[in-house]
Amino acid sequence: MNNLKKYNEKRDFTKTKEPVGKKKTSNNKLRFCIQHHKASHDHYDLRLECNGILLSWAIPKGPSFNPKDKRLAINVENHPLSYRHFEGTIPKGQYGGGTVMLWDEGYFETTNIKKDYQNGSIKINFKGKRLKGLWLLININDNNWLFIKEKDQFAKKTPAISKFTRSIKTNRTMEEITNNKSPKKEVTICGIKITHPNKIIFKNPKTTKLDIALYYHKIAKKMLPLVKNRFISTVRLPNEKSNKFFMKHFPNNPYLGKKTITTNKGKKETYYYIKDEKGLIYEVQNNSYEFHIWPSEITSLNKPNLMVLDIDPDKNVSLEKVRNSVKEIRKVLKEFSLKAFLKTSGGKGYHIIIPINKNLSWQKFRDISQKIALLLEEQNPNTFTSNNRLSSRKNKIFIDWQRNIKGSTFVAPYSLRLKDKPTISKPISWTELDKIAPNQITIDNFK
Repeated sequence: MNNLKKYNEKRDFTKTKEPVGKKKTSNNKLRFCIQHHKASHDHYDLRLECNGILLSWAIPKGPSFNPKDKRLAINVENHPLSYRHFEGTIPKGQYGGGTVMLWDEGYFETTNIKKDYQNGSIKINFKGKRLKGLWLLININDNNWLFIKEKDQFAKKTPAISKFTRSIKTNRTMEEITNNKSPKKEVTICGIKITHPNKIIFKNPKTTKLDIALYYHKIAKKMLPLVKNRFISTVRLPNEKSNKFFMKHFPNNPYLGKKTITTNKGKKETYYYIKDEKGLIYEVQNNSYEFHIWPSEITSLNKPNLMVLDIDPDKNVSLEKVRNSVKEIRKVLKEFSLKAFLKTSGGKGYHIIIPINKNLSWQKFRDISQKIALLLEEQNPNTFTSNNRLSSRKNKIFIDWQRNIKGSTFVAPYSLRLKDKPTISKPISWTELDKIAPNQITIDNFK
């Protein structure tokens, strides 16, 4: 079943830009794609990863989100894993000549894809950008299968595929792909026009300005309760080749709230805060992709309520040691009856967030966080340091308590990080600590 011979025999790779069929080693997560294919007949191609290749079905009417619809799915030749990235035109006269658009992509779960395929019944949990939830592929005879949506929270009364007319990869329509045109110059999200949507911000994996805007739109309901009404700073990056820079004043964003305060140095400054999704998305439009927040809310600026311990390991410290140190910190916090939450940093370490319900002054707030760091350093001097000098941090884990000083910020939950890849600072459960590395969650694999 893993043979790509038929695939290669049907194509002249000197004439088509489709990838040559080569089997590749699979990783832990199984990938899938659906391609809208306008050839001699308009149809959709479903492709499921299995042992280094893509099992493939042609679905004449495309998938339907209505469980009552039983879509015919014709099992065709296996395709290489690299085909899941293919989008473009296949020359006329070549096999499958026509236009191919990447309609959806993502991961899927099933019990045993190889065994289920051979038995003619595959129950699939899709985790795509458009295809989600449980579906069933069942063989009825020969190469003919049925593709059926199961009843769950993602089921709909209509097929629902007609509203998706643009590529999940390039935001182009079928016509734009056929004519090799760029997509429209502007895309509107939450009433905000996103200009230059295809501007590349990360090269590997390829991530555009539109990808980032869509991510924040998707996560806004979870992110906003944690970041709105707190002063923000952002990191801006105009494009992949430019230098990033820090922003804390945003006079060109009409959707942000603002408040003038007197700083610790006695100077009056105007700071800005997110009120709703429009403010968040407009900042993305202005090339702000990484968000940092104050530990206090604007309604009680001098009563900070979110303490953060930034667990920042030296590059020589193993991930296992970092995880064990986080567990040790949690034990100490429990001894002081402090409830704590965990999130990835999107970089080398983790962030421990401690909600504070008492009316503490900034000085008291700062002192408590410093004392926690000093206590940990005293108990485990070979592991922890509270000193940010590079000489003190060698082969140790720096507990950065200084994020808890008035005017300081920490990276917001669910914020993208402008690192070497589009990582996310995502809240995770304590049971996920040993499963998720600090820089593991990205826009590409975010669930």
